[in-house]
Amino acid sequence: MTVEEFNKTVDLYADNLYRFILKNIKDTEKARDIVQDTYEKLWLKVSEVESTNAKSYMFTTAYRTMIDKIRREKKQGDMSEANMHSLSHSEQYSDLKEILNEALTKLPEIQRSVILLRDYEGYNYAEIGEITNLNESQVKVYIFRARTFLKNYIGAMENVI
Repeated sequence: MTVEEFNKTVDLYADNLYRFILKNIKDTEKARDIVQDTYEKLWLKVSEVESTNAKSYMFTTAYRTMIDKIRREKKQGDMSEANMHSLSHSEQYSDLKEILNEALTKLPEIQRSVILLRDYEGYNYAEIGEITNLNESQVKVYIFRARTFLKNYIGAMENVI
């Protein structure tokens, strides 16, 4: 990959990559860090990565970097979560987008990732399998389970009203 191809790749996919990571971790600063780390890793391997494979390489690298960051944080714990429950309220919202985002946070990590890659980013099953290191049938099963959960969650009237 040439420098021009690298720059073109950054221009074409930076927003999609950021949006994918942000939907998964819900933290703008962490998402920016992961995207930056992804482009750094791509730059370090610029001579090894073909420009035709750059998009797949970036999403795979970003996904794995995100997983590593999540695992590292689980070991460390988050002190801000302790007080968040006492400050929250139980009013219900009728905004479907908020309900969908809340439902996405309730999905297991792998289901959330595959559903976001498929329905938000438009990847096919084979590409999702390559990014998440799953086979195509596993990807289909996770997407089906995620969609079923989302349909049931959003379909419940007490969640919508």
